[in-house]
Amino acid sequence: MKILFTGGTGKAGRHALPWLLDKGYDILNFDLQPFAHPGISTLIGDITESGQVFNAMTSHFSREGLTAGKAPGPVDAVVHFAAVPRILINPDNETYRVNVMGTYNVIEAAMKLGIRKVIIASSETTYGVCFAEGDKDFHSFPLEEDYDVDPMDSYGLSKVVNEKTARAFAARFKADIYALRIGNVIEPDEYAQFPGFVADPPSRKRNAWSYIDARDLAQIVHLCLQKDGLGFQVFNAVNDTITADQPTAAFLAQWCPNTPVTRDLVGDEAPLSNRKAREVLGFKEQHNWRGEVARS
Repeated sequence: MKILFTGGTGKAGRHALPWLLDKGYDILNFDLQPFAHPGISTLIGDITESGQVFNAMTSHFSREGLTAGKAPGPVDAVVHFAAVPRILINPDNETYRVNVMGTYNVIEAAMKLGIRKVIIASSETTYGVCFAEGDKDFHSFPLEEDYDVDPMDSYGLSKVVNEKTARAFAARFKADIYALRIGNVIEPDEYAQFPGFVADPPSRKRNAWSYIDARDLAQIVHLCLQKDGLGFQVFNAVNDTITADQPTAAFLAQWCPNTPVTRDLVGDEAPLSNRKAREVLGFKEQHNWRGEVARS
């Protein structure tokens, strides 16, 4: 499968790209910055420029493509991670513009070129607490995909709009467009921070005491690329367990006593639930934080 991966040079992408390459995908990275990895070329470009996006989806991946003697056709699928990655990097209106228009351009180009599989990066910030002003409680636990998302920041709002854009195009073009509400992305060298997280429970409330290992995120992308026929879908992209040293139900009763719990939380299940990804996609985490801390 030939895929265009936007934003592959970023924190999540630089782990996902090699993982997907090992699975046999032929990948072109589309980013503002190069990514030096054998077997993966980067096309430098801007997702806010629609013409560049259309061109990227119909580009040779390298000079080797010239040997075929014919112009390249569209890729088979698109994984769209390129974005301003959080607030407080750019002015708020610029964060919103890049993320919303960039996603619109990517999905529109894919649909009009006949590409019917697109995976987009949404975010845990849609649940409204990560970048909230002050201490805000979640509406209920667990956080699942039917939650009433209500961010108050430009980044989270852009991701809500992008989900609506994906839903509209999926309906119009009868396409599969899956939005991943990605949790706090953790790279392998960041597990040394987890004992500190456990010792200071309030520090992880904005992330709902949840996370996603960058390599497990790559697995979820792979499973989405292999799963056809679902139309528009939203999946929480997180690991299995809470970043705490208590069972989840007891932990939340202590630290969020006023937040309703809508179903039983068994054992150390993450408050930001990946149940749908496990049941629909077959996701099985490979990098639980306890094991990673023990190895670090």
